[in-house]
Amino acid sequence: MSDITGLPSIYHLSLTIRDIDALYQAYIPFIKNGGLFIPTSKHYKIDDKISIQFTLLNEIEEITLLGKVIWITPESAHSRTPGVGVQFDSIDDDVCTKIETYLADRLNSEKPTYTM
Repeated sequence: MSDITGLPSIYHLSLTIRDIDALYQAYIPFIKNGGLFIPTSKHYKIDDKISIQFTLLNEIEEITLLGKVIWITPESAHSRTPGVGVQFDSIDDDVCTKIETYLADRLNSEKPTYTM
């Protein structure tokens, strides 16, 4: 999709991750630059540009990152949460470090996530 100038549109998604289990399920550490799975029933395509605004746990500061859709779980997927996986455009060491610090004891868990 393009806007009137012919440039790709950037979609905006907001997310509040309220607990460690939700963060574990949403974080995608195995892709370059990291990413998040965002539950949504809206329809996106692979490579759609996304601006994600999210808040982690009890933090007050909202984080904004740019990324692109790399994973889609449609509403028709049985027993899976519909949504999109968004790969961060560039590595933000502060954000990834913050997430991985919260998840330190869970990163090697075999517990299922939204994407795997």
